[in-house]
Amino acid sequence: MSTTPPKQNLLQQTREILRRLHYSIHTERAYCDWITRYVRFHHAKSKETLLINPEQKVEAFLTHLAVQGNVATSTQNQAFNALVFLYKQVLQKPLEGVQATRSRKEKSIPVVLTREEVKEVLALLESAPELLVKLLYGCGLRISEAVRLRAQDIDFGFKQVTVRSGKGDKDRVTPLPEAVAVLLENHLQRVKTIHDKDLAAGYGSVYLPHALARKYPQAEREWAWQYVFPSRKLSVDPRSGIKRRHHIDPSVVNKAIKQAVKKAGIVKKVSAHTFRHSFATHLLQRGTDIRTIQSLLGHNDLETTMIYTHVLKQGGEGVLSPLDDLDKF
Repeated sequence: MSTTPPKQNLLQQTREILRRLHYSIHTERAYCDWITRYVRFHHAKSKETLLINPEQKVEAFLTHLAVQGNVATSTQNQAFNALVFLYKQVLQKPLEGVQATRSRKEKSIPVVLTREEVKEVLALLESAPELLVKLLYGCGLRISEAVRLRAQDIDFGFKQVTVRSGKGDKDRVTPLPEAVAVLLENHLQRVKTIHDKDLAAGYGSVYLPHALARKYPQAEREWAWQYVFPSRKLSVDPRSGIKRRHHIDPSVVNKAIKQAVKKAGIVKKVSAHTFRHSFATHLLQRGTDIRTIQSLLGHNDLETTMIYTHVLKQGGEGVLSPLDDLDKF
């Protein structure tokens, strides 16, 4: 009689702990993927194997990612975080003093669109992707934050959008552009109609974070908690097994952006995050204080926000090329 492979038991245990600690489904998938790659890298056949010289094993894996894999610093950091979680929460043996070769890829200056380019792309978008991208650019949202917006997060009276549990699990408030208010109100009316039909068909529940579903049993069917950008179809929740309407998949938005950018003839590498970069850069160009921008973006460290000051140094440190001076002589 065959037995379940050790690594499957390990992953199952990891998922259970991640869910108990309220990690997102995206973090769960990423951590499990890194743990699987780590186990395969060391050809580990059991948990006991992973507990033999764990620091050396982790160092070897991270060094491999940096040297042979040539991964970005953020990628290596994510792998390290996954392994720290594995040893501390799952294997109950916290790592001590890991010294691995770190990835030395420098942070690149973010891709930013000009105002004219933003107009061109927006003009080629339609339906939900158009409205969602306008919020990305108008509010400085991450794509993950935008698709997770709930009806109650939009305040038309105070003209603001509340981002719940953003990066670092922090809330923040950002302005709601007047240019999108009417469009958003009309959109929400259509979404409300969809929700009413779901309720009539015996569905209408939505995923609630943490323990809210147990604390407020009826909240999952209330309009206030419904996603602003719901999926077109009902689907089965991978964790609970409940059939419900989730939010739109970010890939739908990125695909629409890619098509619009191609039609516009823009050669820059544009993604949903480019509009967040453009939001920050254009605010700087208008003279907005850097700390205000830091708050709107939800950055913990001002150094992260300062990257946009480099974008403004157009033409290489803001120096005027001598070719542009020739006509003056």
